[in-house]
Amino acid sequence: MSLPRSAIVTPALHEMYMDEHSMVQMGMVVRHNNLGVACIESGAYERAGQYFRRALDKASETTFFSLPQSESYIKPGEVSRSLYIYQRGEYDEGMHTFSDPFFLDVAFSTMHSATATILFNIGQLHLRLDNNEEASASFLRALHIAQWSNEDILHDSEEGVCVMAILHNIGHVQYRSGNYEDAVRTYAKALHLAKNAFCKNSHRMLEVAATLNCLGVLYFHLPKAETERAMELYVESLAIRNAVHGVDCESTEIATTLNNIGRIYYMKGEHDKALELYRQALRMRRSLLGSEHLDVAATIYNAGQTHHQRGDLVEAMELYKEFLSIARKRLGIHHRDVAIMLKCMAQIHHERKEYESAKQFYEEALSVGKAALGNYHPEVASTLNKLGNLLYEKGDLENAIRVYKSGLEVERAVLDVFHPNVVVTLTNIGQIHKLRGEYQAALRLYKEALAIQRNSLGAAHPNLSATLSSIALIHYQTRSFSKSLDVYQEALRIRRDAYGDNNLEVASTLNSIGLVLFKMEQHELAMQSFQESLRIRREVLGKDHRDVAIILYNIATIHMEIGNDDEAMNFYRETLRVERTSLGENYRDVVLTTQHVGQVHQQRGELTEALYYFQQALDLQKAAPQQNYGAIAQTLNHIGNVLLQRGDAQGLVHAFSEALRFLRLGGKSNDELTVSGFNFYGLSKMHPECAPVA
Repeated sequence: MSLPRSAIVTPALHEMYMDEHSMVQMGMVVRHNNLGVACIESGAYERAGQYFRRALDKASETTFFSLPQSESYIKPGEVSRSLYIYQRGEYDEGMHTFSDPFFLDVAFSTMHSATATILFNIGQLHLRLDNNEEASASFLRALHIAQWSNEDILHDSEEGVCVMAILHNIGHVQYRSGNYEDAVRTYAKALHLAKNAFCKNSHRMLEVAATLNCLGVLYFHLPKAETERAMELYVESLAIRNAVHGVDCESTEIATTLNNIGRIYYMKGEHDKALELYRQALRMRRSLLGSEHLDVAATIYNAGQTHHQRGDLVEAMELYKEFLSIARKRLGIHHRDVAIMLKCMAQIHHERKEYESAKQFYEEALSVGKAALGNYHPEVASTLNKLGNLLYEKGDLENAIRVYKSGLEVERAVLDVFHPNVVVTLTNIGQIHKLRGEYQAALRLYKEALAIQRNSLGAAHPNLSATLSSIALIHYQTRSFSKSLDVYQEALRIRRDAYGDNNLEVASTLNSIGLVLFKMEQHELAMQSFQESLRIRREVLGKDHRDVAIILYNIATIHMEIGNDDEAMNFYRETLRVERTSLGENYRDVVLTTQHVGQVHQQRGELTEALYYFQQALDLQKAAPQQNYGAIAQTLNHIGNVLLQRGDAQGLVHAFSEALRFLRLGGKSNDELTVSGFNFYGLSKMHPECAPVA
């Protein structure tokens, strides 16, 4: 929405201050101001500034009113560094209301109103030059004069428009500077003025609608977004616009509000509603603005992002490509939003496990991001970390840790020392050190992450429990069982305080504590911990969940250790039943448990039963879509040893021959075979792979 093309003042003020000399001076002021406006519109900003300065100097020579000292409302502090695709000047959120400079008309101007108008126009010039401090000072001085010149601004007249426009621009600068709460207060004043001044003028109610939309944008972008309040304001704005224009009318303002409402639904996870609104907004924007307008691109991005969240990867990729095409043409190939879109496309390839394509897009996003933003920027750090995740998933740990460290360097340079992203990166690097057996390096990084969390979140925040569990696991792996137990118990206390007793995170921690106690040979306490974990998992997940099988297996192992063989076998069989129900026959854990049951029978001398379970395991392994020749050879080795115990020479020769054949198929040596009757797994499945990370 634009300002009226001339400023209007009251005849009383005009007559009070105008004489012949003043009229000459006013003519010069008006001429310089209007030349400055023309220069702004043509992009000649330096010349515009020169004309406005001359106009202001001439106005100051005549008026007795003292200009207030230049000042700025902008407070140093929290300015958002987010690269969310809105909050930027290229895209319309409806925040550019009253964004045109004023022309002056000598017949209707006083020197005071002219001075306020010139200051307003200077503020507009500074906005175009991204000089927020100077823009703020100019608008505040304009507001001071406008309010002094016309105190009765809350009525249905043209004089209120100037104050409304100034308030909108002050609020906009506050928004651009990240001072959202100040901006809310400023726009609230503008809304109060608009509702009182224009409540009986249906056309002027569009200015009320514009102000409602601006307030909605601010509530959306608050550090703790107030989405419900934003939605109320957007809906009220849309209702006014539909009432004035008609429900079937297309306008850029309506399209913008529809787009903004869609973003609320997206944040709430109501993706179907979001997509419907984006489609309406996109149809209007394409019709009114053309297919290659940046606002069209913004809605395309939003729709793509929504499809991405829904898992509609084909639709998301098509929309991302369309956005990228428009952005490259309109913004250039080295723009921050081009980098963001390349990263989004990389993520789709990543999710599809198309690793090489994903890597190429991440690297291109990184190159464009550095060209647009410099080497040290949050967006660069984000792309580095996603590339690190990709390399980690590929198993390229050396390059993954290198990229993570680069990301950490950027984060430490541009983010707060206690920022949660720093914690994530420290943890990722620690995980790689742990996998490589570099336990002390991993422990140091986890402790650094924990210190940051305690400082920023407090000692009882549930996020600490995951880091504590990682530290405890390293102590477990380095056989520092007492330290491990202490740290797990702290994690358990935090999780119980945060979530209550019947929570899966609590159950996971109890399982980990049980494993530590088992290693400490505290079998009774370990059993209690496992049983409590089993109770929670059965209650929350049901009796046939794979995580229930893990606890059953651990309980069976304790029974086996303390000599309760029959009870152990009951739990092993129940483990096998649950795994088959939840995972299917061909899952690796089913095979391992089947083998283990066979080994327990073999140890007890129940060779027929042992042979039965080993044969079942072998059948499952051979039926798998991708055969593991080494694992098949190992199972045949077990069968051969049972047959050796039974004295079945012909059978054992066949089993060992087959085992040798599969070893060769897998490129293994004959040394992998063992000829004995008692080659057991022991407790090698203390940390089965399907267990959640402690």
